[in-house]
Amino acid sequence: MASATEDPVLERYFKGHKAAITSLDFSPNGKQLATASWDTFLMLWNFKPHARAYRYVGHKDVVTSVQFSPHGNLLASASRDRTVRLWIPDKRGKFSEFKAHTAPVRSVDFSADGQFLATASEDKSIKVWSMYRQRFLYSLYRHTHWVRCAKFSPDGRLIVSCSEDKTIKIWDTTNKQCVNNFSDSVGFANFVDFNPSGTCIASAGSDQTVKVWDVRVNKLLQHYQVHSGGVNCISFHPSGNYLITASSDGTLKILDLLEGRLIYTLQGHTGPVFTVSFSKGGELFASGGADTQVLLWRTNFDELPYKGLNKRNLKRLHFDSPPHLLDIYPRTPHPHEEKVETVETTETSGRTLPDKGEEACGYFLNPSLLSPECSPTTTKKKTEDMSDLPCESQRSIPLAVTDALEHIMEQLNVLTQISPQGLWRHLTDCEKEPCENLESSYDLLKENHVKNHFVSFCNIVLYVTFSLFIRHLFSLKAIALFTSCQI
Repeated sequence: MASATEDPVLERYFKGHKAAITSLDFSPNGKQLATASWDTFLMLWNFKPHARAYRYVGHKDVVTSVQFSPHGNLLASASRDRTVRLWIPDKRGKFSEFKAHTAPVRSVDFSADGQFLATASEDKSIKVWSMYRQRFLYSLYRHTHWVRCAKFSPDGRLIVSCSEDKTIKIWDTTNKQCVNNFSDSVGFANFVDFNPSGTCIASAGSDQTVKVWDVRVNKLLQHYQVHSGGVNCISFHPSGNYLITASSDGTLKILDLLEGRLIYTLQGHTGPVFTVSFSKGGELFASGGADTQVLLWRTNFDELPYKGLNKRNLKRLHFDSPPHLLDIYPRTPHPHEEKVETVETTETSGRTLPDKGEEACGYFLNPSLLSPECSPTTTKKKTEDMSDLPCESQRSIPLAVTDALEHIMEQLNVLTQISPQGLWRHLTDCEKEPCENLESSYDLLKENHVKNHFVSFCNIVLYVTFSLFIRHLFSLKAIALFTSCQI
C-alpha cells in the first residue's frame, strides 16, 4: 500500500465558468488547461508565469468537447450547435468553423501526428477531417443511435467509437470499414479511449461499470464496478498502468490496471463529475463537473517523462502483455484539503480567421507540414519541440508488412509439402531469384528506412505473392496429373 506522501494531492481549483464543465484537456507542454462548459464558452487557463484565463466566445450552444492538437498550436471544440471549431490558443482567440454534421457534435479527437481530426455526432456518424487542407474527408456509418465519443489509436490506424446503441466499434482508417464490434446488453458507453500502447480500450459505462478490452484477441480483460453512479469519463495515465474515472456519484477513482484493483477514491466535487484527464507527462490531472469547478491534482504515485514515452510508443512493433485480472477490495477514500486560486479572466470574442495568406498558414498548419510561404519565425519554436520525435523515415517497419512476409512463408511451406518431388525442384529453382530479391529488399529497408525502398519492397511482395498463387494452381494440376498416372 502506498504511503501518504505518494497519494494524489489537490493543488488548486479554478472558477470561471457559469455552468457545468463538460470537457477539459492539458496542452502538450503542460502549461495550459482548456475547459468546455454548458455556458457555451471555452476557457484557457495558463498556469505560468502568472495564473490567467481567457474566455473564448463563439459557440451558440453547449460546448461538449475540447482538445489540444499534439503540437499545441490548435484547440478543437465540439458543440451542440452542430459545429466544430479550431481555435488559436492565445489571447485573441481566432477560430475557423467546420460544418458537416446534421446534429449536435459530441466529441473531437486529433490523431497522434496532428494530421487528422475525428468528430462524433448525434447524427449517428463519425467524420474525419484533414488538418493540412482544412477540409472534410470521409464519414463512418454503422451506428444506429447517437455516437457519444470517437478516438484515434496511438498509431492512427484505428478509431474506436461508442454509441447509445450499446455498441463499441473499431474502425480501420485505411479501408474505412468497421473491423470489430463489442456489444453490451445492459447499458451504453459514455466515453471510450485507447491505452497508450494501443493494445486495449477502456469504456465508461452508463451502467456504473468500467471495462477494459484487449483489441488483439477481442476479449474483455477487466470489469470494474466501483462507482454508485454512471461513469462519464476515463483517462489513461501515460504509463498505461493506471486509469482514472469520473462519475455521477461525485467521485474520482484511480484504478491500478496491473494489479486489477481500485487504489484511490478522490472526493472534491459537490455533484456529478463529467470529465477528467491526465496531463501528457502524467504528473498532473484535472477534473470538472456540475459544480462549475475545475480541480487540479498532483499525481505523485507515478510519473513518466513525456518525450521518452512518445519515443517508446512510436517505435512499438509488438504489443505488451495484457494486464491480469484480480478482484481486490479498494482502499478507503482519501479526502484532501482544498486550495483556492485567484485567476485573472480575460474575455475574447469569437473572431474568424483572416483571409488566406497572412497569419492563417502559420497558425493552422502543423509545423512539419508548413509550406515555404509561411513565416519560419512563427513555427521555429514548435519545430524545435518536435526534434526529439522520430520522423517517418526513422520509424520501424510496420507490423502489417512483417505479417505479410510470414504469411508468404507459410504458403511456401504448404507448397513444399503437397508438391511432387520433381515439381518441387522446379519451383525451388524458379523462386530462388525473387525470394533472394525479397530478402535483400527487406534487409535494405531495415538498414536505410528509405521510402522508395519501401515502395519497391512492397512491389516485390506483391509480385512474389501473385507468382506463388499462379504456381500453386499449376502445382495442383500437376499433382492431379501425377496421381492419375500412378493409378
